[in-house]
Amino acid sequence: MRQYELVERVQKYKPDADIALLNKAYVYAMQKHGRQKRASGDPYISHPLEVAAILTDLHMDESTIAVALLHDTIEDTSATRDEIDQFFGDEIGALVEGLTKIKRLDLVSRKAQQAENLRKLFLAVADDVRVLLVKLADRLHNMRTLYYMRADKRRRISEETMEIYAPLAGRMGMQDMREELEDLSFQYINPEAYQTIRDKLQDLAGQNQAMVKSIEDELKALLTEHGLVDVKVKGRLKKPFSIFNKMQSKSLSFEQMSDLYGFRIIVDELESCYRALGLVHTRWRMVPERFKDYISNPKQNGYQSLHTTIVGPLRQRIELQIRTRAMHDIAEYGIAAHSLYKEGRVAGAANDETNVFSWFRKTIEALAEGDSPEEFLEHTKLELFQDQVFCFTPKGQLIALPKDATPIDFAYAVHTNIGDTCVGAKVNGRMMPLVTRLNNGDEVEIIRSGVQVPPPAWEGIVVTGKARAAIRRATRAAIRKQYSGLGYRILERTFARSGKTFSREVLASVLHRLGQSDVEDVIAAVGRNELSSVDVLKAVFPDHKDERVTIKPSVEDGWVSLPKGEGMAFRLPDADSEAGVPLRGLNGAAIVRFSPSGAVPGDRIVGITEDDGSITVYPIQSPGLQQYEDQPDRWVDIRWDIDSTNDKRFRARIGINVLNEPGTLARITSTIATLDVNIRSIRMDVIAEDFAEVGMDMEVWDLRQLTQTINQLKALDCVATVKREFV
Repeated sequence: MRQYELVERVQKYKPDADIALLNKAYVYAMQKHGRQKRASGDPYISHPLEVAAILTDLHMDESTIAVALLHDTIEDTSATRDEIDQFFGDEIGALVEGLTKIKRLDLVSRKAQQAENLRKLFLAVADDVRVLLVKLADRLHNMRTLYYMRADKRRRISEETMEIYAPLAGRMGMQDMREELEDLSFQYINPEAYQTIRDKLQDLAGQNQAMVKSIEDELKALLTEHGLVDVKVKGRLKKPFSIFNKMQSKSLSFEQMSDLYGFRIIVDELESCYRALGLVHTRWRMVPERFKDYISNPKQNGYQSLHTTIVGPLRQRIELQIRTRAMHDIAEYGIAAHSLYKEGRVAGAANDETNVFSWFRKTIEALAEGDSPEEFLEHTKLELFQDQVFCFTPKGQLIALPKDATPIDFAYAVHTNIGDTCVGAKVNGRMMPLVTRLNNGDEVEIIRSGVQVPPPAWEGIVVTGKARAAIRRATRAAIRKQYSGLGYRILERTFARSGKTFSREVLASVLHRLGQSDVEDVIAAVGRNELSSVDVLKAVFPDHKDERVTIKPSVEDGWVSLPKGEGMAFRLPDADSEAGVPLRGLNGAAIVRFSPSGAVPGDRIVGITEDDGSITVYPIQSPGLQQYEDQPDRWVDIRWDIDSTNDKRFRARIGINVLNEPGTLARITSTIATLDVNIRSIRMDVIAEDFAEVGMDMEVWDLRQLTQTINQLKALDCVATVKREFV
């Protein structure tokens, strides 16, 4: 792409364009980028030129083309916002700054950096949606030239594109760009699958070229014969990623795919769409449940079309899309096809109440909720789902939701307060479980209660970002209360070990570096082991170097040696016989053994007959029993036969998540000793900077004693969690 070629492309669709502005932007970008090179070795200026060329395909105004030429100047050169304002005006300056990544992000995680840059982009788009169009064109050209990057960087950028930018292009109605971004990402994320499907499609295209032409001619002849003269019919093979996605979701092989070709019928008037549909359905049989009317129910991005699948002229399934030329422009170019640009005015996506991108306003509103960067990133990804269902309130309000949405998602989509107080739902007049998956056309009525608080388990049920964020906020106070004490103690210890003093005040100034909006959120995150105390220390004192060396317990000759300072060691007892276990229902079995994690009186138990005639005893909740579900003849109904004179202990296994600090193991073992519990074996693994996982096999009299032991351990301030383990 040359400068004069770019100018000619703009003049073709806008003869009165400000050519002086385009030339001035090109010269400025050329001077600023100077001798910079891209990874391919090409002059850097080739990149902004190609981005600008992509936007000419969308018939963008000259200001947007100028921004494309300038979009990397603030980020990658000595250019400043003030300088661009001076040369090109405040409008172009604001657009270029909106496209500039946050420089030198001082954040702990790459995910937080990604989220903050996306947050900044979205806020800029709220003021002027052209920022997003330039960003998408920028990403498209980067993906086209991604081959020259390192393999690890290619995959990371491709995954980000597939998760965020491709669906974002789809939500803006730019279907061609979405498909190209998906295919370019797909070839780096799963290169083998991409190449296999691409090779098969090329073979298919060569074999079926005559068939496609025949179907196009027959469809056009049918419509022309019945008075639809100004009609265009075009067939094409589906894209590799679209085919792969369908193969995965439907569990099909490539050979089983029956609708690899799609045909578009473009007419001049809306009424002609339905007339064409009637003619096609009259001539050929329609495939049931494959008809969708997006004209009467447009998608949220403004997409309108009739979709149907027929058994076509050659007895092959054919997907058809029927639309007008105006609908086709919006389907191809999305927001860029709207009159906002044709009339020389541009509205921000968040402020223009007449536009069709209400979902974007909701996403912008989520920025004000105070979610962490990671939650915002997740919320954005969830909101970008392509497949949607359309449901109705009892008053007829249309609610668009992602596929697999539940009544809980529906309630939160109507209003956050309705979601928080939801206790039940009627779907099409019938009471249904809150986990019900909603379908197109469902009427949903939410049953509410003033005393309801959304349970944390709902987060695993819902699929919308708004619902997940609201449920998290509703449960955050309880989580803070549960974990803030533990987190505060961890931070105190970490700071003290480095000769520093910890207080809540020292965190206030570094919240942005930790990706949190509140001091208590930081402390609770440390308590939940979601954030390392060392990362917090480094955020407060960037020059700090942690010289701590963690010593793991070692086992030699049956002795457990603890880290220096623990002040104790003990011998692992030899495994003794399980004979003499007082059980009923053994039917004369001579040998009885327990599962590796043991069982104690009070457990509901079951026996499994082994090949040698012996019986292995399992607690009923043991996952190991699943392998015998289809062998009912091996199950033996057994019960404990224990009385007050019993003098035998029974083995149980627990897992303890503890603070990784000197003295922790001594406190745990001392607590266990005071409860008359025998430790049979012990293991300890450091799983994070501040936490270790302790596994214990212990011997107790019964379930009551085991429960008491677990509760006493939970009460220790050095213990995060305790749970019984089964195998």
